[in-house]
Amino acid sequence: MGSVRLEAITWERLGDRLADRLLDLKPDDGSPWPRIALDGAPAARPGELAHRVSEALRIRGRTSLVVGTEGFLRPASLRLEYGHQDADSYYDGWFDTGALWREVFGPLDPDGDGRVLPDLWDPVSDRATRSPYVQLPPGGILLMHGPFLLRHWFPFDLSVHVLLSPGALRRRSPEADQWTLPAFARYEAEVDPGATADLMVRADDPRHPAWNG
Repeated sequence: MGSVRLEAITWERLGDRLADRLLDLKPDDGSPWPRIALDGAPAARPGELAHRVSEALRIRGRTSLVVGTEGFLRPASLRLEYGHQDADSYYDGWFDTGALWREVFGPLDPDGDGRVLPDLWDPVSDRATRSPYVQLPPGGILLMHGPFLLRHWFPFDLSVHVLLSPGALRRRSPEADQWTLPAFARYEAEVDPGATADLMVRADDPRHPAWNG
């Protein structure tokens, strides 16, 4: 990543800049719903950026829906089959990608109906959330956030990776989550999300992000 030129920016301005870019984004497959990835480890807080962009879009008169992959975890009996701290299971089997395809991306296909389920599973109660479906109108924008988004061939029209160096990821991850770090090292080695994403935000210092937009 040393050859990538980064521009210092505030989080507020970053949300505005991304929102402005999304206003004119047209999906290549003809879908009326642009689908955006905000990819990053939980410690990088991509969800906060997703909500910031959503608010900036609202001010601009554009509907959006924020969906976090933590709402599509698989049941504990499947997630924890190999123990509570198995990094390979976290990488390969914690998130219900089939449900994401069925309940989020399928309805936003070119011939979809725009009726999206915002979440499916509550990891605390280990039960279905029973959330109602949300009707996303044509032109409405999906803002999906979570880890490992760029390894599943999801049909994103724009992807943003919030990058933390290995040292920053270690420092900013709670002690209880340190066991997940090998999964992010594997993601970096196999996918290289900083180079794969359309845009990259470096957030080692959460007070002073920088991006290549």
